[in-house]
Amino acid sequence: MNFIKQPILLLLSAMLFLCYSNPVKAQKVGLVLSGGGASGLAHIGVLKALEENHIPVDYITGTSMGAMIGSMYAMGFSPAQIEKLVKSESFRNWSEGIIDQKYVYYFKRDDSNASWVTFKISDSSLTSIIPTNVISPIAMDIGSMELAGGPAAAANYTFDSLFIPFRCVAADIELKQPVIFREGDLAEAVRASMSYPFYIKPITVNGKLLYDGGLYNNFPSNIMYEDFFPDFMIGSNVSGNNPPPDEDNLFSQLKNMLQSKSNYSILCEAGVIIEPKTDVGLFNFSNVSPIIDSGYVATMREMAFIKAHIERRVDPTELIAKRAAFKAKEPQIIFDNIYIEGLNKKQADYARKILRKKNKLVSIEDIKEGYFRLASDNKIKHIYPKAKFNKQTGYYDLFLRIKKERNIVTYFGGNFSNKPISEGYIGVQYNYLGKFAMSTLANAYFGKLYSSVQLKTRFDFPFKTPVYIEPVFTWNKWDYFKSSNAFFEDVKPAYLIQSEEYGQLNFGFPTGKKGRIVTGGGLARTTDRYYQTSSFTQLDTSDRTDFDVASAQAYYEINSLNRKQYANSGEHLKIKLQYVNGLETNTPGSTTVLDTLPEYKNYHEWVTLKICGERYFNRRGTFKIGIYGEGVYSTQTLFNNYTSSILAAPAFQPTADSRTVFKENYRAHQYIAGGLKFVVNIQKNIELRAEGYIFQPYESLIKRNDLKVDYSKPFAFQHYIATGYLVWHTPVGPMSLGVNYYDQVKDPFSILFHFGYILFNKRALE
Repeated sequence: MNFIKQPILLLLSAMLFLCYSNPVKAQKVGLVLSGGGASGLAHIGVLKALEENHIPVDYITGTSMGAMIGSMYAMGFSPAQIEKLVKSESFRNWSEGIIDQKYVYYFKRDDSNASWVTFKISDSSLTSIIPTNVISPIAMDIGSMELAGGPAAAANYTFDSLFIPFRCVAADIELKQPVIFREGDLAEAVRASMSYPFYIKPITVNGKLLYDGGLYNNFPSNIMYEDFFPDFMIGSNVSGNNPPPDEDNLFSQLKNMLQSKSNYSILCEAGVIIEPKTDVGLFNFSNVSPIIDSGYVATMREMAFIKAHIERRVDPTELIAKRAAFKAKEPQIIFDNIYIEGLNKKQADYARKILRKKNKLVSIEDIKEGYFRLASDNKIKHIYPKAKFNKQTGYYDLFLRIKKERNIVTYFGGNFSNKPISEGYIGVQYNYLGKFAMSTLANAYFGKLYSSVQLKTRFDFPFKTPVYIEPVFTWNKWDYFKSSNAFFEDVKPAYLIQSEEYGQLNFGFPTGKKGRIVTGGGLARTTDRYYQTSSFTQLDTSDRTDFDVASAQAYYEINSLNRKQYANSGEHLKIKLQYVNGLETNTPGSTTVLDTLPEYKNYHEWVTLKICGERYFNRRGTFKIGIYGEGVYSTQTLFNNYTSSILAAPAFQPTADSRTVFKENYRAHQYIAGGLKFVVNIQKNIELRAEGYIFQPYESLIKRNDLKVDYSKPFAFQHYIATGYLVWHTPVGPMSLGVNYYDQVKDPFSILFHFGYILFNKRALE
């Protein structure tokens, strides 16, 4: 047996000699990059310092953010190029789950409603969509595919053949073990390695659902040793093991349950561990320069030791030439075949028509446009893209793993307020996806101020120019009498109740990515019940005005606002032309003082042009300014009395509070209005808002002594609105406390607190 033991002992002796001897003439250097969220950007500073000092990097292993930074270096990107990328708007969008403004596809966006949460109904159970991710990975996934597609193809999908041989680690939580990526789709491997639980959605690779590699191996020095056996290891570590769980801290308990302890050390003395000092949140990518600098500074502290143990140097000119040679091997990303997994044939045909234009070959830019269009469809739950170079065709094949949204989706939400304007919201939606797409939504609002029931169905057809057809049936009711209490007072206006029933048929098609044109028409009946005096009893009967109307409309709209209420970035523009023809029927009540017949009838016909726009500036800054403008020109004729005329007139309602109160001074047939919005971000989801508006009617509606209505002289009156709010954007909706000002003689100030959305279904004559 000695003849067997002797070679083994010699081999072990040689390995120990390599590890523990002074490697003055070391030739191969391995770089190990830990996970650590935003702190992992310090690895860029480490790479920068190593390159400036001509230190070679022959192998890289990384986990999570270390995998992302390491993979870019392994693809042939220089530290300067990597730094430029992580400082770009695109990277910020990836980290926050935001789609770049140029790809926002408004045509597919649903009308805003007051929902907070959604529940999905499967065939056998009701499943809450407690999200498996905080941010949407849509932008990150397509961006990673574009970034890694060429280098992966140049390496023939073998990580040893990249510009620098590379390994990364993900976690298989079913088998409770790490998964090491040595080949395959590079973007997919890195994406799996950084799928941090509850923050970034995990992905399925080879039938296994994989999570962040840091769960089981956050510092893959062992993989570096086993796969590459370098002469010298450089480790960059920005993380550490979790402290013991705290009985009062659920998050610490979950982290300890999910995450195994990692060995943050190299496996022999031939190496050094660099530990940049960062003080940023796990997912705080707002200011990356100090993080990168920390890695650079920490590396320079160890540079004398590194140079003393690594004799070999890299010539900068040769390194540039080597990078250029590798990049020259990358095939341009142009797609030929598109393969779709997860949909049936009809559904896949629908998706392909959105993804591919008329030409057979599709550029990466065209694919991105189609990808974001498809992702914005509410019948699609998730898309994951993969690009693979096909040597036979000379182009890439696109593989899309698409998960269809559940057929039945329910919505719950509403608004709670200090004023009696609280309301509940429920909705049920049925989705169908085949050669065309269909969504049928039934919703209901119920509260003192506002009640509504709506049923609408949208049919989407993926023609060369997509179109939709949408029939809508709605019943709305506003009760301003019940909902007008101030914060501490009990002040009521005259009795005012508006209700309406209408049916419309709309046709829409997109104009670019942000816009759409919608045309349509319908029939409606609006009913206003009111007293024209504040002195009435329960025995009195109200005046009533019915308006039976046919209307036609067309509007152009663009919308890239980031929130459905209290937006702070993006823009919105709507230009609407509406034709109205209807019969007014006025039935006086018991308190009327008008000398009129028991029933008054009159035909009306008018055209209204309305333009409104909103835009925010300094999207990434702490202080943001928004502008808002609105103009209305209407040939609308006067109704039988002042109250019915003012109720039918277009209203200026730019704030959340103004949409819940009836203000006569802010209604007119022709007006211009506008204002400024100032937004200060106190924290990420907490902001202070101040808004001020001017309302300038051309001719105000004025009440005569006999309660009839007349026009004032042109520009005789001008009115103002101002608000100041503190808003917290919670995961389910905004919580706001603010003060509102209207320039009126009585009670100009009011306080509004609300939690949820102050949003309503559309009016018949909006």
